[in-house]
Amino acid sequence: MSMRRAVFTAMGVLTPVGCDPMSYHRALIAGTSGVRRIRAFDPSHLPCQIAGEVDGFDAKTFIPPSMKETRKSLKVMARAIQMGLAASQQAMTDGGPAKGTIDPFRFGIEFGSIMLATEIEDLAAAGKLTTDGNTLHVDHAKWGESGYKAIPPLWLLKYLPNMPACHVSITFDAQGPNNTITTTDAASLLALGEAYRLLQRDAADFFLVGGCDAKINPLSQSRHSLFDPLCTSHNDDPETAVRPYDAARDGWVFGEGAAVFGLEDLTFARNRNAKIHAELCGFASGFDRGKKGPTFARVIQNALKDAKITPADIDHVNAAAGGSVALDAWEARAIGEVFGTETPVFAPRGHLGNTGTASGLIELAATVMALRTGELPATRNHDTADPNCPIRVLTGNPKPVTKPYALKVTHTDRGHCVAAVVKKWEE
Repeated sequence: MSMRRAVFTAMGVLTPVGCDPMSYHRALIAGTSGVRRIRAFDPSHLPCQIAGEVDGFDAKTFIPPSMKETRKSLKVMARAIQMGLAASQQAMTDGGPAKGTIDPFRFGIEFGSIMLATEIEDLAAAGKLTTDGNTLHVDHAKWGESGYKAIPPLWLLKYLPNMPACHVSITFDAQGPNNTITTTDAASLLALGEAYRLLQRDAADFFLVGGCDAKINPLSQSRHSLFDPLCTSHNDDPETAVRPYDAARDGWVFGEGAAVFGLEDLTFARNRNAKIHAELCGFASGFDRGKKGPTFARVIQNALKDAKITPADIDHVNAAAGGSVALDAWEARAIGEVFGTETPVFAPRGHLGNTGTASGLIELAATVMALRTGELPATRNHDTADPNCPIRVLTGNPKPVTKPYALKVTHTDRGHCVAAVVKKWEE
């Protein structure tokens, strides 16, 4: 394996509590919650009526007028894609290589995404033409005559999982390695791991690595209410709904947003005098079939081994706990097996909700900012420890960062688990 080192040189974030890295960090330090009653539509018919929305998002505010073709293309992008592109532009402005200073074939894109949430306006006209309005029975003859014609001809291109990576590649002329990871909540952190390995193998010099997700619309919220363990007990008190590892947790809520990092070879970064936010120095992934904890713990240990450090070197663990009774306990068992109750654990979803395929990198951004500023936010809404979660959850006030390394972990509800080690940058 090559000894090339990978560093973060650019960041862009869109979250329910802040739409740039510093605003995001300050909101987390202040304990701000982005979980509120849904504003995008009337949620009163739903059992879970709250979410973490990015209020007032308009992609054109992130894409400069000089990028005319990109701005024209926004109309064929779903909200999630627009967020991914906006965060990519923010990252490139923050620290990406200037146009003409990188070989396009050495510029890669890795994104975490999934089949994107269909927006109701693309299907509503066709639905109205082909149902009777009472029984909602679909008349297939009417569908063939007029229904399908009412659907915008490019509608499917708004929702394919690879489209965020596609649009970002076109916008920035990135012709190097390009892939989309679709492993639900683990997707964007797995995308980071793939970019990391490709950099180590000298397959590229610079990557935009991102994740984006937006499911806060009537179709998605109705569908997920049927089979996901969403929190339904805090509609009147949304800011206290997401309770990571808390004994009274009873489900999770959706968030939305995007995060994009510039990840590049250290030598390439130094040659172009790039500022460096942090270093990625360890990564591992696996599948915990029974979701009991030992395999997840082994993944954490493998990431530490990859970074050539021990658990004692870690300042904090950034966890994915979102309020699920079963999944929080599984994650906590894995963390506890490696770190016991000595290392503090921070769970950003108490502030944000579950931002889906964007969550791994949105949450990682909180740790990168903590390493940069020297201050780690505390976890919201963890009031009563659950004996099934044998870890030390950081609550109350923010804490100073006292060690150079931090660990980000995440997982899916099926058993995929991922761990990444990041290091504070010091010359």
